[in-house]
Amino acid sequence: MCVLTGDYRTKTFGPCDATLDGMASLRRHLKEPVFGVLGNHDSVRMVPKMEEMGIRMLLNESAAIRRGDQYIYLAGIDDAHFYRMDDLAKAAEQIPRHEFSILLSHTPEVYRQAAHAGFDLMLSGHTHGGQIVLPGLGAIAAREFPVVAGFERREGTSIFVSRGVGTVYVPVRINCPPDVAVLTLDTPAPA
Repeated sequence: MCVLTGDYRTKTFGPCDATLDGMASLRRHLKEPVFGVLGNHDSVRMVPKMEEMGIRMLLNESAAIRRGDQYIYLAGIDDAHFYRMDDLAKAAEQIPRHEFSILLSHTPEVYRQAAHAGFDLMLSGHTHGGQIVLPGLGAIAAREFPVVAGFERREGTSIFVSRGVGTVYVPVRINCPPDVAVLTLDTPAPA
C-alpha cells in the first residue's frame, strides 16, 4: 500500500488546480491501495478530486486492509498542527483494540496520543526533516518536534517521520536529502 502524509502544495491558501494536476500525474504511478491525510498546507477542497483519482483520504477515520486472513487497520487524522481538526478517538473507534494498527498523522506531535490510543506505528511528515541541518546544531527549524526524521520508538509506539520531497519557505535543503520511504512490515517470529 502507499500512504501520503500531506502537504501536497507549498502555499496554505489559493487555488488547488496545479496541485491536483500534479497529484493526478503522480497517482498514475502508485500501486493500489493509496491512502492519504491532509497536511497544514492543504485544503479540504482538495479531497473530492483526490478521492476521484483513487486516493482514499482518511479524515478522522480508519480502514481495514486485508491480506489473506490477516488485517492491518489504518487510521488517518486531519492536521493536528495548524488547523487542529484532528479527532484521534473518532479515527480509532472502529479498530479492534489488540489488532495491529497504523496512524497516519501529518505531524508527529501527536505521538503520545497515538501511543495512548494503542497504535503500533505512526507515520508522519510535516518536519521536512528539518530541511536545513547544520553540523553540531542539527535541524534548526524543527527542534520543537519529538521526531524530526527517521524511525524512533516512544512510549510503546513506533514512529516514522519522512523528510518528504518538498521544501517550505525557501527552496533549499542542506544535509537533508528528500526521501520517499519504503517500509516493510513483517510479523514477529513465533515464540
